[in-house]
Amino acid sequence: MTPQSKLFSFYKKHRRMPSYSELSLLLGYKSKGATQYAVQKLIDSGVVSKDKKGKLIPRDLLNTVSLLGTVEAGFPSPAEEELVDTMSLDEYLIKNKEATFMLKVKGDSMIDAGIMEGDMVLVERGKTPKPGQIVIAQVDGEYTMKYYRKEGNKVFLQAANKKFKDIYPENELTIEAVVQAVIRKY
Repeated sequence: MTPQSKLFSFYKKHRRMPSYSELSLLLGYKSKGATQYAVQKLIDSGVVSKDKKGKLIPRDLLNTVSLLGTVEAGFPSPAEEELVDTMSLDEYLIKNKEATFMLKVKGDSMIDAGIMEGDMVLVERGKTPKPGQIVIAQVDGEYTMKYYRKEGNKVFLQAANKKFKDIYPENELTIEAVVQAVIRKY
């Protein structure tokens, strides 16, 4: 089994990257130098990278998916299958891995935006929201996901469901993250 496949197995089982000591055990190395050498080879080959704290981040560890072309969502047209490229979903969806995380959706306040209960949303911290973007916000001590709206100097949150009223903060509104993608498994 290659170091890359061992790393992938660990990641799949634990849903995180191993620490350096776990990696030493995983690869069967006794010295820190051998582990650091193996990590550098994985970095050089593009399998992993390091964050600002030196922790490992998966890069090309996950498999890529073939991109075969486009599909008509309007009127039917002849289909042509042609390998256009390959892509990693992480690479496609995530710009800042350290600031990105997922949340499971509960409730139906964003149903008209196509976000249903049970969906997963991929969000990024540290982005300044633009009006009309969907955000994760803390409003007067409680968290919610809504559209970010502005009217003059007033900022408020708007649901994508007519059953819900707009939310104007009484004391405090903090934008925690901006929604980047919605993931639904059928």
